[in-house]
Amino acid sequence: MAITSFNELLEVGAHFGHMRSKWNPAMAPYIFAEKNGIHIIDLNKTVVKIEESANALKQIARSGKKILFVATKKQAKEIVAEKVKALNMPYVTERWPGGMLTNFATIRKTIRRMAQIDKMTKDGTFDNISKKERLSISRERAKLETQFGSIQDLTRLPAAIFIVDISKEKIAVAEAKKLNIPSFGIVDTNSNPNAIDFAIPANDDASTSISYILDIICKAVAEGLSERKIDKDAEDKEEKEEGVEKDVAAKYLKEDGEEKSPAKKGARKRTSAPARPAHAGVKK
Repeated sequence: MAITSFNELLEVGAHFGHMRSKWNPAMAPYIFAEKNGIHIIDLNKTVVKIEESANALKQIARSGKKILFVATKKQAKEIVAEKVKALNMPYVTERWPGGMLTNFATIRKTIRRMAQIDKMTKDGTFDNISKKERLSISRERAKLETQFGSIQDLTRLPAAIFIVDISKEKIAVAEAKKLNIPSFGIVDTNSNPNAIDFAIPANDDASTSISYILDIICKAVAEGLSERKIDKDAEDKEEKEEGVEKDVAAKYLKEDGEEKSPAKKGARKRTSAPARPAHAGVKK
């Protein structure tokens, strides 16, 4: 069953590209026509690319790995934050911090600083410092929360990255490529689809288009997470059953050994008794 359709994409305006003067020649295979100086995207190819991306991201989510979503443009920030937060996946909607992927160890130190400040508020350390210091640390915590709060649970490099507008997020694209992290994204007619691994040709400026495509992607990720939970529950059940079977077998072997042990002891006693001399009982 198809997860999207031509008509649905048409309704949300996913077919509108940029003006001809701003187009990227690499997008030629995905352009259907030109109307009033604006390129029209071939939605038949968009349907195929959405399904490819959704299936790939579903498998990544099913494997238990993290997918990082990136969208710092105004039209997409709130949409990404709302949909991705429900999946418990990391996302970046503020300015992309340089070295987010290539210098991940430093980013992790900054995130640990957040945890350190949180600990200070709980263990009473804040009560022993001046009001000015408390204010300064509180402001620092608020700033870190804005920049890194959405990736606080990202303890290792993501298994994939999904980007809205790869031209705007070119640094994120470059870092992912350098580390061989699979990249997915919505690509408009002004961008190069060859810059990422899975390009979805569509309008990346209209909020309706972004929301529709992200909704499909997030549903696929949610399905992957759900299937992972089912697989894990099945494995736990199987391990539990195997453990019960082993316990029963061990108990049976123990009981069987206890039943046979007296006979073996008697047999050992009989074999250990001294043999009667051949001339015993013969009178001289």
